[in-house]
Amino acid sequence: MKIQHFFDKDTSTLTYIVFDEETKDSIIIDPVLDFDPSSGKVEDKSVLKVVDYISKIGLKVHLILETHAHADHLSSSQLLKQYFPKAKVGISERIKIVQGVFKDVFNLLDFNSDGLDFDFLIKDNFAFQAGSLNILPIPTPGHTPACTSFLIGGNLFAGDSLFMPDYGTGRCDFPGGSAAELYTSIKGIYLLPNETKVFVGHDYQPGNRDLKFQTTIGDSKRENIQLKQSTPKEEYVSFRETRDKTLKVPRLLLPSLQVNIAAGHLPKKENNNVSYLKLPIRSVLEKGDL
Repeated sequence: MKIQHFFDKDTSTLTYIVFDEETKDSIIIDPVLDFDPSSGKVEDKSVLKVVDYISKIGLKVHLILETHAHADHLSSSQLLKQYFPKAKVGISERIKIVQGVFKDVFNLLDFNSDGLDFDFLIKDNFAFQAGSLNILPIPTPGHTPACTSFLIGGNLFAGDSLFMPDYGTGRCDFPGGSAAELYTSIKGIYLLPNETKVFVGHDYQPGNRDLKFQTTIGDSKRENIQLKQSTPKEEYVSFRETRDKTLKVPRLLLPSLQVNIAAGHLPKKENNNVSYLKLPIRSVLEKGDL
């Protein structure tokens, strides 16, 4: 089995292709769609890097997997399906919880929060196949209710739950997030063998260091600056909740969630052949809102 990473510097996101070198069976994890919120322009630069790599090797793409509904980038799953029409888009069945929350946030009256925008919904701890690849979905909620890590062989794709040891863990202040729940999730994956490789969903390159995206369970248990094996739950929860109060809202949160809870589908085009995203306005004016 081989793993190829792609790094989107604009959102600090890691996309992975996992494939069997003999059978050419492959999956894509957490693909990025280039989006400029200032202009509303969508581009395919990140997608084409993935497509070119797959085409050169002749891979068969079975699945496009999302570790969760991302709040910092738009998913390119639907664009990738135009290149690989047999590929199916999958996410945890707990996405229905997230869809229900943000259906209300954005007042999406016609949106069905049943998960059926995705091609298939993943059941916790029930392994599934992508050709010769065996994938075990491990629930890791806390960052969001639908977060799932994927164990493939001795490799864990942790999404936004666990980052490189010098950065820590995911934030837990989004609707439905819970620092206590993330603590339990991470302590659960710490039960995996120490040699298990961990591939992170983001790398924010603290101290302007070079890109790093792969650690191990053992290194995380010993060295993660926020949550070691020995870290008490109360200490972590207090730290995480205090820190999260200081963090800015992700730049692409509002457009990302509208697209990502719909499996990467952009909003339907209106009668002028243009799609529109909604922007909720939270007024603090007492009278005469503009």
